Amino acid sequence: MTRIELAVLDAPEEPRHQAAPSVGLESLDELWFQVSGTVCNLRCSHCFISCSPENHSFWLMTREEVATALEASVELGVKEYYFTGGEPFMNREMEEILGDTLAIGPATVLTNATLMPERRAWALAELAERSPYTLELRVSLDGVTKEMNDALRGEGAFERCMDGVEKLVKVGFLPIITCMRSWPEERTEGYLDDFGDLLAGIGYDRPRVKILPPLLIGEEAKRTRGYEETERITHEMLHGFDLSQLLCTRARLVTARGVYACPILLDSPSARVGETLAEGAESDVLLGESACFTCYMSGAICSNTSASQGADR
Repeated sequence: MTRIELAVLDAPEEPRHQAAPSVGLESLDELWFQVSGTVCNLRCSHCFISCSPENHSFWLMTREEVATALEASVELGVKEYYFTGGEPFMNREMEEILGDTLAIGPATVLTNATLMPERRAWALAELAERSPYTLELRVSLDGVTKEMNDALRGEGAFERCMDGVEKLVKVGFLPIITCMRSWPEERTEGYLDDFGDLLAGIGYDRPRVKILPPLLIGEEAKRTRGYEETERITHEMLHGFDLSQLLCTRARLVTARGVYACPILLDSPSARVGETLAEGAESDVLLGESACFTCYMSGAICSNTSASQGADR
């Protein structure tokens, strides 16, 4: 059973965190890599960690850094690997990193698919063909029209993303199309149908679509709103709660600057749980950030399989 404890921070100037619960790692099932740091080719107005071409607060990881964590992960029993950023394909060693990873387990890349020339799509297909494990591509597309998507992701992003998805489909991938819900929740079913029609137009007849709730931090907090003071996890809220719905009970994030509880809390100093993966696996995680509330309400939204809002289709 995962540990639940009351933790008190040393910062008295923030009394709202003093009674925040903490959880331990039940098993390290998923290992995440912030492989391109906060460096991205887009400047999305809803990015929860404010990635951009100029954001170098977390730099790209080297193949050697990733390999060190991969080696440690085997003994820790990791079952699958995720690569995120920023945009992972900003990292020039990404294909080699995937080759190393697919030798030991399944991998997923979270990408905006705008850096997907035909050569890369075929290279990824060859990596998948050679590996006994699966390679998944999760593609961020935040609207069913150019106007809807590009309002969040910037001019031209829709057409470049659709072109990338079409290339991936042609070489045999079934990319998971991932969209932040920027509309009233009751309209989700209609948008899922619209995504189906859109993707059928490029030959993706039975697409997998994942709708995620917004995370009210980073750029999204500026675009819409931040979390209310009441939107926090309390100790009482965890009584009888399925803790596996919290990603931090079964995952860790490796970056060029240490190990963090999860990919959502990269900008939260309290989420740094160690210098090495072994340290991170031993550390409890304080659920004192408001973004933890979204995970509590919607399930471990980062994983391919979760109880998040929306549906895979």
